[in-house]
Amino acid sequence: MSKKITFFLIFLLILVAGLVSYRLFVNSKNNDKNNMGATAGKSASTVFGMVATGEAFADFLLLTGTIEANEIVEVRSEISGLVESLNFMEGATVNAGQVLISINDAELRAQLSQAQTRATLASENERRAKLLLEKEAISQEEYDIASADFRTAKAQIELIQAQLRKTSVLAPFSGKVGLRNISKGSYITPADIIVQLVNISKIKLQFSVPEKYANLVKVGETVTFKIQGLAEEFTANIYALEPMIDPASRTLTVRAITDNNGNKLIPGAFANVILPLQNIPDALLIPTEALIPIQNGKKVFIQKNGKAKEVLVETGARTDSTILITNGIAIGDTVLTSGVMSLRDGSAVNVKLR
Repeated sequence: MSKKITFFLIFLLILVAGLVSYRLFVNSKNNDKNNMGATAGKSASTVFGMVATGEAFADFLLLTGTIEANEIVEVRSEISGLVESLNFMEGATVNAGQVLISINDAELRAQLSQAQTRATLASENERRAKLLLEKEAISQEEYDIASADFRTAKAQIELIQAQLRKTSVLAPFSGKVGLRNISKGSYITPADIIVQLVNISKIKLQFSVPEKYANLVKVGETVTFKIQGLAEEFTANIYALEPMIDPASRTLTVRAITDNNGNKLIPGAFANVILPLQNIPDALLIPTEALIPIQNGKKVFIQKNGKAKEVLVETGARTDSTILITNGIAIGDTVLTSGVMSLRDGSAVNVKLR
């Protein structure tokens, strides 16, 4: 091989080696830039947080309820007939046993007079039959027939008298009547509602408690409640619980009762109920803004080794600004309270404690 060819090959090899080295150098510089950018992108986020501490807390539930009358009934007549008199004013207070309406009873009184005449005759026949039986002038069977006729006649009188009593419709308890649905001279039947009678000297408060708290509700406990339009806070005592949880709503129905002083509480009104549960000496309360709702529950972020850690939590009652954590975090954990919506599990964080 000539010296020229040898020289040319050596030059070519040097050129190729130089090009490869240049490319490796450029690639190395690009990788360094990318790494620097990635490091800048992973800089710690600044968030606010708090160290979880235990404090005394009276646990409670905020529930909704309904005001109900102590007693309520739709007044109806037991018999059909023509209304002869109305003895109440709409919206007035009536006493137990007071006659509300009277139904025409002329036909029944005529039937009673007829039955009394028959009973008088049957009584005389029974007396004569007894005398004849003592003289053995008639058989025992004939006397029994006369005696049965007399008892039947007395029963007929009692039946008509019972029907006569039904011509006067009485108030079953003391209370206030509503708006009447009939007038004097109306022909009514047992299907017709005469008026609604309501006793509101006491009122009942009905509300439902979630299944998880059902065992904490006891008869005799006091609840507080408010209604719209009144600034006053009312109290009521729980007097009855449903014996089973409603399988449809998974709640336990509870009733409480209280005096309705001044008739301020109107049946049917909506009530905001506060149900006390238990006193917790070391309750974990965090700001509500730290809690994040998710599909399968609720979560918060805590700081762990300089990074945000996602923790599923269970909650209890809440106040205006805080919420009780019943499971998930412990005393001493640093809970991230603001700037948490953009965090991911494992994100680097710089926490400023409040």
